Amino acid sequence: MGTVSPVRIGSRWPWFVDYGNWLFKYRNRVFPLVMLALFLGFRPRLAGGSLAGDLWLDLAGFLVAMAGQALRAAVIGYAYIKRGGLNKKVHADRLVTEGYFGHARNPLYDGNLLILAGLFVIHNSPWVYLIGSLYFLSAYRAIVAAEETFLFARFGEEYASYCARVHRWWPRLRGLRATMQGMAFNWRRVVIKDCASACTWMIMCLVLIAYERIAHGYAWSAGAAGWLPGGVLVLFAAAVLVRVLKRRGILRE
Repeated sequence: MGTVSPVRIGSRWPWFVDYGNWLFKYRNRVFPLVMLALFLGFRPRLAGGSLAGDLWLDLAGFLVAMAGQALRAAVIGYAYIKRGGLNKKVHADRLVTEGYFGHARNPLYDGNLLILAGLFVIHNSPWVYLIGSLYFLSAYRAIVAAEETFLFARFGEEYASYCARVHRWWPRLRGLRATMQGMAFNWRRVVIKDCASACTWMIMCLVLIAYERIAHGYAWSAGAAGWLPGGVLVLFAAAVLVRVLKRRGILRE
């Protein structure tokens, strides 16, 4: 395989890589269950003990999650990397290093973690902050370890050299504008690839906001009682519509 990279790739623990491969395959089932257990297992807390103060915290949480979604949209729109694998296993036909992947090796996962952080802020339980952060940080690190192990075995020193230049998590902002120059943004790909996940976490935001108010005994105004189910319905309909348009071949990249 040639010289060994000075940057640690994968993990020193084989079991951790195996765990990452398992999570890669089952994360779409495991992660929602973990989030459901966290949000139902611990009572949400109002910021400052009041509904008025908590509205600002909810807004802050939503903006953090939106920052994560914006990052995901930018990454997918400029240079998409297939993260679904092949037959639910880590797979790559080529090494993607262009676009945002030239500034951080896992920008999509960075976006996911920001979305999770936003949901945790809305819920605002200290235990959810602690347990949720520890679990999801370790879970994504395990998935990344599995991906790195595969990519190094597949691409060898080309991948090792990429790892030495680009940080696993922290984005290098210098030169980002120059990187994006001349690259076309594919908004259709963003809608096709990310509409369902975006609608899902936004629905979760609305449900969490309702949940914390019900948990603390706050009555709903007529306006709030209308926009909550209305918002959920609109988001659900948007996800279904995109899915139908994709299946009929009307919406394509």
